[in-house]
Formats: sequence, C-alpha cells, structure tokens
Amino acid sequence: MSEWHGYATWGVLVCAIPTLLYLLFVSAPYGRHARAGWGPMVGPRVGWILMESPAVVAFAAVFAMGAHARAVTPLVLLLAWQSHYIYRTFIFPFRLRGGRPMPLLIALSGLGFNVVNAYINAAWVSSLGDYPASWLLDPRFVAGLAVFGAGLAVNHHADAVLLSLRKPGESGYRIPQGGLYRWVSCPNYLGEMMEWLGWAVLTWSLPGLAFFAFTVANLLPRALAHHRWYRAQFPEYPTDRRAVLPGIL
Repeated sequence: MSEWHGYATWGVLVCAIPTLLYLLFVSAPYGRHARAGWGPMVGPRVGWILMESPAVVAFAAVFAMGAHARAVTPLVLLLAWQSHYIYRTFIFPFRLRGGRPMPLLIALSGLGFNVVNAYINAAWVSSLGDYPASWLLDPRFVAGLAVFGAGLAVNHHADAVLLSLRKPGESGYRIPQGGLYRWVSCPNYLGEMMEWLGWAVLTWSLPGLAFFAFTVANLLPRALAHHRWYRAQFPEYPTDRRAVLPGIL
C-alpha cells in the first residue's frame, strides 16, 4: 500500500500547481459563476452531497482498516476530519436557500478528488503514520489543532452570515456584513484554508501538506473571482475589503 500511497500523495501535491494556474483564469462553473456549456446539471444539494460524501465515507472505511485505527491519537484525528466533512456533506447542503444547479462534471470531479484525498490522509493517520498518545501533547499537534479549530469556527460563522442573507424562497445576492466580512469577501474560504493548514501541521505529514496545497489552489482563485464579482455587481462594495487575506490579498 505504501508505494501506491506515495504515488497518490505526490499526485495530489503536483496537481495543485496546474489547478491553481487553470482556476486563476477559468472560474469553476457553479454557484454565482454558473454558466452553460458544461453538460448535464444536478441540483445544488445533490451536487454537494455527491461531491463531498467520499470525504466522510471513504475516509471512515480506509481508516477502519488501518493497523492503528483503535489507538487514541488516530481516533482524535478522525474526529477532527469528520467534524468538518459531516457538516459540509450532510448539514450544509440542507441549509442552502435557492442556489443554482451544478454541472454533474463538477460534482464528479470533486467526488474523484475526495476519494483520493480521503484515501491518502486516512491511510496515513491510521496505518502508515506514527501517532502515539504522546503526540497529543506535541507542540505541532497543539498548534495545528488550534489553527484547525479557529478555521472551523471562521468557516461556520461565514456560512451562517451568507445563509442569513436570503429569506425562504429568495435566490438573489447581497453584500455580506459582519465578522470577518468587514475585511475580506470570502472568510468562508479563508476559514477552510486555515483548517487544512492546521491539519497539515497537526498531522505533520506529506498527505496533509498535499491537501492544504490543493485547497489553496482551489479556493484562492475562487475567492479572487468572488471578490471581482462583488465589485462588479455592487458599486457600493467596500473598497478596503480584500478577497481572502485582510489588508493583503
């Protein structure tokens, strides 16, 4: 397994580079950037669940087969991972109000990535990596968990603000306000990047680093696209608000 695991891990890491370059010029065609010409469509809830479910199911299945699956530290890592993905897969889609159809191609692309990513991370934390109970007191774990938890909180709050902008039956867009929206257009993406930076640190692993790199490659261009869209749609959009990093980018 370790040989295939290495290939898959390096594949995710290397693919982050062309993904970043491509998405800087072509916005993924879902949500506010949806457009024709990408084949069959599915509803936003179906698309999100289809895309994200391997991160819950495949991760749990691979984890359960690991030699260290019953050890305390891998179980804590499992809990951290699932705290993000159970929400993203089975709660967030049902909180959506309105929403545009998603190309099936996008949902299947996300599904494929999540299968590979779940495999490399679950296999590492439950089998290939070395995480004794003492790792829970290691400064890398403590610091990484703090960043992960802060990112999770930022992500959830940003989602709540966005979801509150629409009343039942509405489908339009408004300028979000409050929280980190005072400084950036996409604190939801900032929070998610923080989460997986924290995961890379608390696991201190190449699979964790690969996932963080791919997350940045995927979400940073989307945050920039959202920021441009807000400024084009709303003449009154705050001029001092940045895309994803307060005061910087």
